[in-house]
Amino acid sequence: MEWLDALVLGIIQGLTEYLPVSSSGHLEIFKQILGVDLPDDQNLQFNVVVHAATVCSTLVVLWPMFSKLCRSFFTFRRDADFYYVCKILVSCIPVAIVGFCFKDYVERIFGSGLFIVGVCLCVTAALLFFAHVSDLRAARNGAMRVEPASRGRDITWWDALIIGCAQAVAVLPGLSRSGSTIATGILLGDRRDKVASFSFLMVIIPILGESLLDLKDMLSPAYAAETQTGVLALAVGFVSAFVVGCAACSWMLNLVKKGKLVWFAIYCVLMGVICMLWQ
Repeated sequence: MEWLDALVLGIIQGLTEYLPVSSSGHLEIFKQILGVDLPDDQNLQFNVVVHAATVCSTLVVLWPMFSKLCRSFFTFRRDADFYYVCKILVSCIPVAIVGFCFKDYVERIFGSGLFIVGVCLCVTAALLFFAHVSDLRAARNGAMRVEPASRGRDITWWDALIIGCAQAVAVLPGLSRSGSTIATGILLGDRRDKVASFSFLMVIIPILGESLLDLKDMLSPAYAAETQTGVLALAVGFVSAFVVGCAACSWMLNLVKKGKLVWFAIYCVLMGVICMLWQ
């Protein structure tokens, strides 16, 4: 992979990781456009590197909240922040099961072309549309006087598990992780501002876990010899994904609070149809 291709793909990852349009799906789309055809192992490695960059973006943007949660959890304060972290851990259970039991199957799906990406983008659009309808219903049912971002309840234990299931299903290319988790939270009746932050924080553990496993292989002498020419591309992809991710994360938090997700549903439908026709 050339460094310029890595730059473009890093920018795409940083932007689409937070916007509800599927980062994995858009990476596959732009790899087709750029003519980037990587072996399965290198393709997965690049995806892991740029996803790790967006995790770092999340930590930068949400650092005040993240540091407060860590202090509470690791000192066992048993306050609201402690149990919030516990809910994040609960939400990671489904994706951990998928990662350990179905990893090979998921990796094969990523090589199946743009048709599956198009179908999953349309599913993402449906989720965003239903979440928008649910939000409108809540407004009509007497919550109109309440600030939109504050409508609904705090995330419960059961909500955390269901949102975690949405994250596990969203490993499919084209099914947006942020779109699926945020839309699921809104459909459950959770507050928009709470579910957006929860969605961005809950992905940290799965991605860092996957990155650490991949890093172990990357540090082996045999791997380093085989992929020496790809180090620059990985570095460029990481930096570009991180910088763009910082801006996109802040932007998306504001968009969720304002309830502007329905426009992304329209975009996902259009891109989904284009992908299916392209295939």
